This record gives sequence, C-alpha cells and structure tokens, in this order.
Amino acid sequence: MNIDFEKLNGLVPAIIQDADTDKVLMLGFMNEEAYKQTSQTGLVTFWSRTRKQLWTKGETSGNYLHVESILCDCDNDTLLIKAHPDGPVCHTGADTCWNESNTKDADSADRNPLLFLSELSDFIEKRHQEMPEGSYTTSLFRDGLNRMAQKVGEEALEMVIEATNGTNERLIYEGSDMLYHLIVLLTSKGLRIEDLARELVERHNPGWQKH
Repeated sequence: MNIDFEKLNGLVPAIIQDADTDKVLMLGFMNEEAYKQTSQTGLVTFWSRTRKQLWTKGETSGNYLHVESILCDCDNDTLLIKAHPDGPVCHTGADTCWNESNTKDADSADRNPLLFLSELSDFIEKRHQEMPEGSYTTSLFRDGLNRMAQKVGEEALEMVIEATNGTNERLIYEGSDMLYHLIVLLTSKGLRIEDLARELVERHNPGWQKH
C-alpha cells in the first residue's frame, strides 16, 4: 500500500468504521510508525498530535479496536480502517465520537434489521458445517437439495396466498419462512444472501441487460 504521509507533514487521517455495522466510529491520525504498528499488531494505533507520541486505542480503557481491513483512498492520503470495537469508542463513553448508537443487539430499535440477514447466513453456514442433532436446519440439509427447493416453493406459495387473501401480519410471517428456507437452499449450493444482493445491485445499473 503506497501511502502519502508527506501531504500533511508526516500524518494521514484514519477513519475508523465498524466492520459489522458500517457505522463510522471515530477519526484519528497516523504517521508511518503508527500505521506499521497497527498493521503488525492488528490493534488500531494512532499518533497523538497533542502528546506527540503513539497511542493504541483502548490501552487505558480496554476498548481496543481490532483491525479487519485497511483501505487507502484514491489520493493515497486517507485511510479507511474497518475494525471490531471491544466497547464504546469515544472517551465520553458514547459508542461513537458523534454520540451515535452502534449497538449490535438484534433486538435494538436502533439497529438496521437488514444486517441480521448476514448473521443468519453465518448461523446457517455453521449448522451446515457442524450438523448438530435435533436442529431443524440440520434436518433440511440431510433431506437433500430437492426437499430444500420444495420447501422454498411451498413457503413462496403460502406467501402468495397471504398476499392475495390474508393479512399483512401473515404475509410477513410466511415471507420470513420463505426467506429462511431460501438462505438454507443457497447455503447448500455454496452461496449466500449477499450474492442475491450483489445481483440486484448489478441490475440497478442503467446499463444492465437481462441475460
């Protein structure tokens, strides 16, 4: 990675983003030494402009930032670091330095429920790998591809019935059943729900043409 540390007299801004929620957590500055230490240890380390020394985020609070990836922008002078925080990031105790909520609780009203689909895919993949006894998901995998595909069709039909002759509440219920069984089917084929999302992104491109 070719980072231009000279534009700001040896420093580059480093934007820290939660790798799970995509929430921007904080902004700090790194010199070359801080960048190297971050890369080597996997813990976000900054250069303190006031104390004139390196500091690893969390070294006093215990709320470390565990690096997942480091990206450099098109001008090679700004870093985007995706990380997993151990706790609140701001020194005030807030989740972010902009006092925004960054909860990962699936039941939280502040959390985007779409993020749960990736977690559900992770859970179903784990079931596929471990195949624990007594699990309904395990039984689907053991029943084979034809049965999994049949279940998607059955749930889709029930969703259509609720859409035309039922209630919105039942429509959501049956649609959730269909989505769950679809993720199971995708997992059996080595695919994920994100693969469908990427296809939809591609279709949203004005130049997309139907295959």
